[in-house]
Amino acid sequence: MTAESNDRLTRLEILVTEQEHTIDELSGQLTEQWKTIEAMRRKLDALTDRFLVLEEQTSEDTPVTKPPHY
Repeated sequence: MTAESNDRLTRLEILVTEQEHTIDELSGQLTEQWKTIEAMRRKLDALTDRFLVLEEQTSEDTPVTKPPHY
């Protein structure tokens, strides 16, 4: 192997190592984002349930009557 080939191989190995590191970092960030999204989804579901319960409690039962012109 020539010195040029060794240098090229070394540069490629460094590039692959840097890319592996970047992929690992991005994967970790993606995992954290999904955890945040899931937590927010659970909170939204809980708030939706609470809203629906409150809406049921405050809604009036409107009696069915004929309009005055009948």
